[in-house]
Amino acid sequence: MDPAEQFGRRFEDSRPRLTALAHRILGNSADAQDALQDAWLRLSRPGATDLAAIANLDGWLTTVVSRTCLNKLRARAARPESPTATFGPELHVRPDQGPGPEDQALLTEQVTLALHIVLESLTPPERLAFVLHDSFGMPFGEIAAVLGTSTEAARKLASRARRRVHAVNPTEIETDPAAGRGVVDAFFAASRDGDLGALLDLLHPEITFHADGGTTRPAATATIRGAQNVARRAAAFAVPAAAFRAVTVNGAAGVVVHADGRPVSVMAFVISHGRIVQIHSLLDRPRIEQLLDGLG
Repeated sequence: MDPAEQFGRRFEDSRPRLTALAHRILGNSADAQDALQDAWLRLSRPGATDLAAIANLDGWLTTVVSRTCLNKLRARAARPESPTATFGPELHVRPDQGPGPEDQALLTEQVTLALHIVLESLTPPERLAFVLHDSFGMPFGEIAAVLGTSTEAARKLASRARRRVHAVNPTEIETDPAAGRGVVDAFFAASRDGDLGALLDLLHPEITFHADGGTTRPAATATIRGAQNVARRAAAFAVPAAAFRAVTVNGAAGVVVHADGRPVSVMAFVISHGRIVQIHSLLDRPRIEQLLDGLG
């Protein structure tokens, strides 16, 4: 068999595994497919791949695809205004009322959103080290080679990521909007009063706050980690002219923030054991208006 044909077959045989790897690292199917296409174009150039010199082809393909994904993560972080950086699962906003069948169906999306937020909050090296080790069992020595760092540094990257991911246990997320509403209301009351101690009591130590400005407000896109940092940011929610409308977002307690009579933010809260572990603030006005269309 021609070497190029042989390599093409091996690549196709590995495609399902490599696609799963890329999807887990990058978080969506479109970017995963792009990563595989980029890797294939690079590897299929004449003379680019010497099969005889590769002792472990599967491991080598994993390394190449992982590096391609790392480059994409770094490019995404450098260009948050890119459409590919728009955030995660679809948000569903409903009036703040008793849970209905639709809300129960959305709870799975709330968990998906929570996990997506925490993965997006990791640095590219943290995310890669965590996924390769914890999801695919790659040894830290091999991860270090992908990242161009030491084995101990790769281990520390995965450890930091694991701590943040484990701060959100899907089985412990508050799924009762009424219970979550009390925590959200207390959060805004403490923000309004500038009560740092009360805020810290409400925030999980490993909380992640993500502001998504989308394509219309790219400068507003930011990720803040840690209770102290988020508590200081919460002072921004104490604007006297702002009005807050209680809603449910993906079946859980949320808020629409209005300023000068117009909606400026949709905020989703992930709550566990009475403490806020994640806040997602959508600031992209066209997407906000689309979400609120028909809400009344």
